Amino acid sequence: MPLVSVKVIEGVFSDAQKAEMVEKLTDAMVEIEGENMRPLTLVIVEEVKSGDWGVGGKPMTTEDVKAAAAGR
Repeated sequence: MPLVSVKVIEGVFSDAQKAEMVEKLTDAMVEIEGENMRPLTLVIVEEVKSGDWGVGGKPMTTEDVKAAAAGR
């Protein structure tokens, strides 16, 4: 039974967006492994505390991600 684990910085994605991740990642796995595996496919979306995620040697915050998404 497959397990897909996704880590995101807290406060970046809404509950609806996280639910969409679960749905679409499950669909992607089922496309590969077959429909019979849908009930056995697990997706975990785990939030990491803002500032506890490092990129390029620097802490990344919720605000940093939102600014990057906005093109700032």
